[in-house]
Amino acid sequence: MTHPAPPPRWRSLLFVPAHVERFLARAHERGADGIILDLEDAVPAGEKPAARAALAGRIAALAVRGPAVLVRVNAGLRALAADLEAAVWPGLSGLVLPKVEEPALVRATSAAVAELEQERGMAPGTVRLLLQVESPAALFQLPAIAAADPRSVAMTLGPEDFCAALGAVPGPASLLAPNLAVLMAARAAGLLPLGFVGSIGQFQDLDAFRATIAEARRLGFRGALAVHPAQVGIMNEVFAPEAAEIAWARRVVEGDAQARAEGRGAFQLDGRMVDPPVVRRAEEILALGDFCPSGVPPQP
Repeated sequence: MTHPAPPPRWRSLLFVPAHVERFLARAHERGADGIILDLEDAVPAGEKPAARAALAGRIAALAVRGPAVLVRVNAGLRALAADLEAAVWPGLSGLVLPKVEEPALVRATSAAVAELEQERGMAPGTVRLLLQVESPAALFQLPAIAAADPRSVAMTLGPEDFCAALGAVPGPASLLAPNLAVLMAARAAGLLPLGFVGSIGQFQDLDAFRATIAEARRLGFRGALAVHPAQVGIMNEVFAPEAAEIAWARRVVEGDAQARAEGRGAFQLDGRMVDPPVVRRAEEILALGDFCPSGVPPQP
């Protein structure tokens, strides 16, 4: 399989129930970098067959309107197989794979997707995987899960399901450690780290939500999943670097180039020492500033 490069830069991925037409009709207007058509928790069991039957058309309709289109599939072999058959069609950017507890599931899903891509005339590696960790059992295999397959491009913690499995109430005390574990595993494997330390249903107090997202970015997260349109604008703003950050990063990169030309590995900027780790942070800020949600820059 050919792995697409570079990886996507998803600041905001908005869940939309895959069976509710009035939400689907305006999903592309919410400003999210990606829309997740949810076949899992948002769809009652009795509605899933009809949602699957309509999915290919809904993916195609959304894909031409701008945002990346993903589908969250169900756990369990029978449901997962039915979801893959329904979802992997031209226009699909990715699958959200929930309740991942071991790397074999990731590899098996990727192999099935590869077969469907070939059958349906899609370029190999078109459909990417966003891995959703939702149980304490997964924490013990996070590095192997994150590195299981090159189709995987992002990983996140499912806070509500994780806390339910833990027997805990969602909040900083219960969610900080697992979020950091997912963040570190994602970074080690070169995946996009998505998430924040809090309940995904937190959207009524938007000032508090903004503070939560700001803290997530400081921790190293680069985007998150949203369940309400009010969350999207905050994510897009806070997960993007400010003009002052970009200006600082440019000065760092320019100073580094000059220092290396002079045979120096470190230099001073604004009274502080700048060495390779600081330069790497500046380079990431510049990459984030050169924003392209799909990960594929537009052709000239």
